[in-house]
Amino acid sequence: MITDKTVKAALAVSTLTLGAAGAASAQEYSFKLHHFLSAQAPAHSQMLAPWAEQVEANSGGRVEIEIFPSMTLGGRPPELINQVRDGVVDLVWTVNGYTPGLFPRTEVMELPTVFTNDPVAANLALHDLYESDLKEEYKGVEVMFLHAHAGQGIHMRDKAVRSPADLEGADLRIPTRTGAWAIEALGANPVAMPVPELPQALQKGVVDGALIPWEIIPPLKIQEQTDYQIEGDDRWRLGTTTFQVSMNQGRWDSLPEDIQQAFRDASGPEWWAEVGEIWRASDDFGIDLATKAGNEHIVLSPEETAAFEAALAPVVTRWVDEVTAKGIDGAALVEKARRLIGEHSTAE
Repeated sequence: MITDKTVKAALAVSTLTLGAAGAASAQEYSFKLHHFLSAQAPAHSQMLAPWAEQVEANSGGRVEIEIFPSMTLGGRPPELINQVRDGVVDLVWTVNGYTPGLFPRTEVMELPTVFTNDPVAANLALHDLYESDLKEEYKGVEVMFLHAHAGQGIHMRDKAVRSPADLEGADLRIPTRTGAWAIEALGANPVAMPVPELPQALQKGVVDGALIPWEIIPPLKIQEQTDYQIEGDDRWRLGTTTFQVSMNQGRWDSLPEDIQQAFRDASGPEWWAEVGEIWRASDDFGIDLATKAGNEHIVLSPEETAAFEAALAPVVTRWVDEVTAKGIDGAALVEKARRLIGEHSTAE
């Protein structure tokens, strides 16, 4: 989904480019942004590229951000956070859960029954939580923005699912430990792997299915490896995954105030909300592609959805107990996250 804001940013960049043809030296600050999906993925084309263009436009052409998809600068997806902290790259887009335990407070947004179906409200809640509750987890980086995806749907190779019992003993892929706990609560077996490895794992039968959003269906051609996509009533999902776009702290600190402001202006709360809209639209596109390919989209009844909610409730308790033992007030974070999501959902 390309919004008016994105179009304006692209036009602004085009104008700057035309006005400065052959004047590459005008770009005083160059950045490398590294991530793990292809350039065809909506996360790249509809989120990262427009954001970079907006920063460049805000800077008056003084900033250039080159995006390197598919881990083309080397390493594996779980290494991205250390790449940016160590200054190997300037910026990354990565999954927090690829490094379990490193961002425990931010995990609150991933929990089933905390996140249910609204990525816009979740992103705005993350924005509100960042300065007061989450920032201390991001030492070594300057966060540009955080976001969630549209939520974990169930993708199955060859088995329809309408109850937790239908997942008993199944091997399911998930990228985060909170997702692994959800899978365990449903009687299934979690299998951790970065999402680019999923198609081959499905094809070879290493996993029976996965908990991922519909958005990932087109870039990884998941419709070719599965027969069923399952979600709850009113787009209810089994939690979500949190992501970050962050810059190396030293690089950030070295920038003059006006260049920092170019990044800040492109990364305000309105952008966090727009990212939620982008991922919702990408999710809708993905499930449409799957059903057109002949897959069955199962939407659970309210009663079936309630059975999954009941089965997953202990995941929240498990998370609260674990982080509380580490000195984090998990119960208060859950309450605050739910309240903020509710407020932003109502505001829409």
